[in-house]
Amino acid sequence: MHLRIGSHQLLLLSTKQLFPFLPPPKCPRARHRHRQWPPSSSSRFSRAAHGPSGRTAAMSPPGAARVTDADLYAPAKELYLGDRCQVADTPAPWQFWMVMLKNGNLDTTAAACPENGRPARPFPQTSRFPCPAGAGCMNQPLLFHNRTALDDAGRRLRGGLFGTYDLDAAAGLGAGDVSFYSVTWEKDVAASGRGGGWAFHHKLCTSTKYPWLMLYLRSDATRGFSGGYHYDTRGMTKTVPESPDFKVRLTLDVKQGGGRNSQFYLMDMGSCWKNDGRACDGDTATDVTRYSEMIINPATPAWCSPSRIDQCPPWHTFRNGSRVHRRDGARFPYGAYHVYCSPGNAARAEQPTTYCDAYSNPQAQEILQLLPHPVWGEFGYPTARGQGWVGDPRAWDLDVGAMSQALYFYQDPGTPPARRRWTSLDVGTEIYVSDRAEEAEWTLSGFDILVPDKCIKSQQRASNSCW
Repeated sequence: MHLRIGSHQLLLLSTKQLFPFLPPPKCPRARHRHRQWPPSSSSRFSRAAHGPSGRTAAMSPPGAARVTDADLYAPAKELYLGDRCQVADTPAPWQFWMVMLKNGNLDTTAAACPENGRPARPFPQTSRFPCPAGAGCMNQPLLFHNRTALDDAGRRLRGGLFGTYDLDAAAGLGAGDVSFYSVTWEKDVAASGRGGGWAFHHKLCTSTKYPWLMLYLRSDATRGFSGGYHYDTRGMTKTVPESPDFKVRLTLDVKQGGGRNSQFYLMDMGSCWKNDGRACDGDTATDVTRYSEMIINPATPAWCSPSRIDQCPPWHTFRNGSRVHRRDGARFPYGAYHVYCSPGNAARAEQPTTYCDAYSNPQAQEILQLLPHPVWGEFGYPTARGQGWVGDPRAWDLDVGAMSQALYFYQDPGTPPARRRWTSLDVGTEIYVSDRAEEAEWTLSGFDILVPDKCIKSQQRASNSCW
C-alpha cells in the first residue's frame, strides 16, 4: 500500500476521491468520448470540492477555521465532504464509497515522506522507488468527472471519472505512452426507485513516467482512522467489522489483468494498531498500519519459500487452530504466501525478516500478501491459481473475519492481543513498477460487508460463532 501525496495541483482533487453514491473509457490506445471532457467541467467540479469559496488552499468543515496548511488540507477536506455527503441511517450515518487512486513514484531526494513515521532524510534514487521524470514525479493527477445522471429512458443511473497523471497529456489521452485511469458506476433503477446495487467498472494504465499505479474501490469506516491514514476519515462502513465475526460478499469480473506485476487484490483489508496491541491514536512514530491482501494474478510467485523464510510470516494458523512454524518444511504452506514483511519499528521481530517499505505510509506498516492455496479454501477464498482471474468471473462469499483472525501479525512479546478491527476493505489492483505500459480492467458489483447483529457462543468451538 502506498500513500504518496507529493506536490499539489491547482484546481485538482487529491488522490483520494470521494463520491456520495457509492462506480468506461479506454486506455490511451483507444478512442472514447466523454460528455464533460472540457476543462471548464473539471474546474467546476474541483471548485465545488474545494468548498464554498472555491479557493484551493482554504477549505474547512462548516463552522471550523479556514485551512491554509497543505498538510492539514486533506483531513479538512475529508470532514468537509463527509458533512456534505452524509446520509442518515441506522445504526449510524454513512457518507461515501472511496475510489482510491495512488501513484507509487517516490522522489527520494525530496524527503517528502516520513520514514516509519519519523522525519526522513534525502537519499539517492534507487530502482526500488521509481521517479522516472525526476522532480515532480509525485504529482497528483488530472481528473475529469461525468456527473451521475439518469439515461433518457429513466431506467439507469450512470456516472464516472477518468484522468491521467501525465499533466501535459490532457488533450491527448488517445495517444501513446500516457497513464490513464477511469471508474464508471451504474445502477438499474426499478419502478420503486431503488432497483439493484451499483456496479463499478475500472480501468488502469501505467506509462513510462508512472510505472507504479494503484486503483481500488474501498469501503472505509464512517469514523476513525482508515487503513493507511493517520487522521479521521469518512466512508460507508457503519459498523466496523472485527475479527472473527464478519464476511464479505462480492462479484468480480476481471477483463484484463494488468501484466505480470499486477498485484490484483480480491480482498485487501486494512487496519491500525500499535505493536503493544493498543489502538492507534495518530502518533505516527508508534502507530502501525496492518494490511493483508489476497492476490489472484496467477503470474504472482510465492517469494516465501523454504530457502527464503525471511519472506514468510513466522507462523501459519490453520482453520482448526493448530499452528506450524515457517522452519517446518514438511508442514508450512509456503505456496500460500507471496510475501510477508515486518513493521519497521518492530523491536522484537523474529529473525530473519524483511522489513516493509518505510516510506509508503505516514507510519510504519506490516504487510501479509496471500496467494490462492488449499489452506484458504475453508474461508471461501480461491484454492488454485487462475480461480477468479481473466475469463473466470465469480461471486465470492469470503469469511474474511475468520481468516483475518488466523493470520499472523507482529506484536511485542508479552502484550495483550490487539483487537483486529478492519476499518478499510477494498478490491482492486496495484500494478507494481511495470517495465512496459500495462492495462487492467475489471468490474465489481454486489460488494457487501456482513456483520451479524448478535454472536452466539458455540459450545463445540473455542471461538465465537456468529453464523
